[in-house]
Amino acid sequence: MTKRRNFIQGVTALSTLSLAGCGWRLADVRASTNSGRTDQLYIYTWTQYSDQKLLQTFTTQTGLKVLVDVYESNEVMLAKLLAGGGGTYSLIYPSDYMVQKMVDRNLLIELQHDRLIGLENLFPQFQNPSYDSNNRYSIPFNWGTTGLLYNSEVLPQAPEDWDYLWQNKDILNKRMTLLNDVREVMGAVLRMLGYSYNSQNENEIKQAYEKLTELKPAIAAFDTDAWQNQILAGDLMIAMCYSADAIRVSKENPKLKYVIPRSGSSLWTDTMVILKSAPNIDGAYAWINFMLQPEIAASISQRLKIATPNQAGFELLPNNIKNNVNFFPPDAILEKCERISPLGNFEEVYERYWTQLTSS
Repeated sequence: MTKRRNFIQGVTALSTLSLAGCGWRLADVRASTNSGRTDQLYIYTWTQYSDQKLLQTFTTQTGLKVLVDVYESNEVMLAKLLAGGGGTYSLIYPSDYMVQKMVDRNLLIELQHDRLIGLENLFPQFQNPSYDSNNRYSIPFNWGTTGLLYNSEVLPQAPEDWDYLWQNKDILNKRMTLLNDVREVMGAVLRMLGYSYNSQNENEIKQAYEKLTELKPAIAAFDTDAWQNQILAGDLMIAMCYSADAIRVSKENPKLKYVIPRSGSSLWTDTMVILKSAPNIDGAYAWINFMLQPEIAASISQRLKIATPNQAGFELLPNNIKNNVNFFPPDAILEKCERISPLGNFEEVYERYWTQLTSS
């Protein structure tokens, strides 16, 4: 998942979509200009969760033109919607814990399952996920873990846990990055200290904050996107990242290796939801049904380097992907991972310490 995140150039036809490097060029797509169009579908998602081939295939099947805007965190996305900036979008890709927060804010429609084709294609654990019983509001698109991507050429000893960063902070000085994500970063340190990713004990949060203040002088940046080009250029030795991004980047340089810290990490699912304010609900259902097709799910998994929750699509993948533990970690690793959960008002505690950390 990169600033999981840049912008497909605003266009009126797919033929003019332009991809630039690892991300997409920014454009100004305003909420007020296309709110009544039913021949277009606006999606708000993470970077590299779509590409021109995918959009063209959908347009060929449905006749709908797709325009995609991207965000760098769930919190940025939610803030934009709550500020009234989401009037254009019909379909959003929130992470698992954000789904309930959006439901609580009355932002999502309850999905009509009789309008969905292919729900039975999902792995059983994704047909009734803990974060959204019976997929009432969301359909899973991608899942993965959070870990560390390191340059094995300059760091021959593989990091085994999060504490590697502290133990080697002098070597890694200004050549490591952490995600720009309060729940991921605080959660990782909480796990390192033996606590839950979802701790609601302020003393534990404070301990995590204090550990991070020790490390902060050696951190190059809290970043979710730019680290990719930097680690490929050799400017970084190690980066905290999402597995989907790690897999893509390591394809460009096989010396970059991904590890899930042994004390545990986060297990996340990014989903597809339809906004109550959606100007094109029919188009949003068409997009979800398109994504539930096994052939589409398999193609996306191979091309975009993401782990599909679609079992029928998984069966179509080549063995080298099925057996790739970065894509599909063994149960022994997954058992140590936690899903990030909404914490209600206690999230203010995380935000307070995060603001102190990142602004000082």
